[in-house]
Amino acid sequence: MGQAVWTGAITFGLVHIPVKLYPATEPKDVRFHLYDRGTGKRVRYERVTRADEAPAFEPPPPAFADEGARRVERRREAAPVATVAAGPVGPEAIVRGVELPTGELVTVTDSELFSIAPERSRTIEIEEFVELAQIDPVFYEKSYYVAPVAGRGAEKPYALLLRAMDAAGMVGIGRFVLRTKPHLVAIRPLGEALALETLFFADEVRSPDELFRGLSDVAISEREVRTARQLVAALATAWSPSRHADLYREELLRLLRAKPAAPPAEPFEPADTAGIGDLMATLRASVEAAKRKTGAKTPRSKRAG
Repeated sequence: MGQAVWTGAITFGLVHIPVKLYPATEPKDVRFHLYDRGTGKRVRYERVTRADEAPAFEPPPPAFADEGARRVERRREAAPVATVAAGPVGPEAIVRGVELPTGELVTVTDSELFSIAPERSRTIEIEEFVELAQIDPVFYEKSYYVAPVAGRGAEKPYALLLRAMDAAGMVGIGRFVLRTKPHLVAIRPLGEALALETLFFADEVRSPDELFRGLSDVAISEREVRTARQLVAALATAWSPSRHADLYREELLRLLRAKPAAPPAEPFEPADTAGIGDLMATLRASVEAAKRKTGAKTPRSKRAG
């Protein structure tokens, strides 16, 4: 199952159930790295500024930057592009910014975000129970398995909550903070276990009204409806996830297994440029010293007769 992503407790009324959360899904996408065909080296990405891009706002003076106060940045209307330096940007120099509907740019520091960040939840309190059918699947975001913590007396209240909700056809709605993000959640029976679904908030789900205006005015006869229902009944079957495999991923894996592996590169040892420079300097100094020594000597004259 892997490592739990959260450890805490579910509470409803006075019942306290120590639990752990485990991801219920595991993406199987094939992920590629990027390489330079000419050199065989891995392509990396850097956070950099561009010399041909004008600044979005007037940088604050160092004293203001140290204060970390929220501010609305004044945009540059016509910044001289030639004066903008280009190069890598270190983490300490990066500031987050959001453009407002008015067009103004607001920047915020990490310390400001930390000051309003929600505290990590230790419990998920079930605030209400609703019928599962009332929650449209469009609200489901990510699924987790809820497991009772062993040795903490969690098994009995866990099984009690599971069976009670299963018998009533209800799910529990609550809230908690996972890592640094608040979540609305639905806790529901899933076979012999509990599952937790993180839900999109109401304002995160788009309304389809603007996309499908006029459908209610389309004229459809009862005969057409009956024929369509017959087609639906002819194709009806029990849901079996195993019948719906990712055919593209399987084809991609077959392609990768059939291809020969890229030839490994020759062992690469970086040249000790510092050592070479020192050696060359030493050799040059030795040559100069030898020349001076040779020039200092007076050639012996031959004795006459």
